Amino acid sequence: MKNPKPYIDDDGEVRELDAHFFQTARRGRPPLPEDQRKQRVHIMLDPDVIEYFKQAGGKGDKGWQTRLNAALRQAAGLG
Repeated sequence: MKNPKPYIDDDGEVRELDAHFFQTARRGRPPLPEDQRKQRVHIMLDPDVIEYFKQAGGKGDKGWQTRLNAALRQAAGLG
């Protein structure tokens, strides 16, 4: 099917989902371009540093790696 009709119109309304939608649907968001993807690294950190970032969000250890990444970006002058 070339140039299928969009499922969301200009007003943000969603039209009825058809068989084509369910045949081609994929879970999640599209992958990021290669230059924007995060890289997996292995580093050793002091336990108190890890604990600080785990507790900084107030939700236990959820999101601590994101907070650590933001702190490293700020320390490096990247944002």
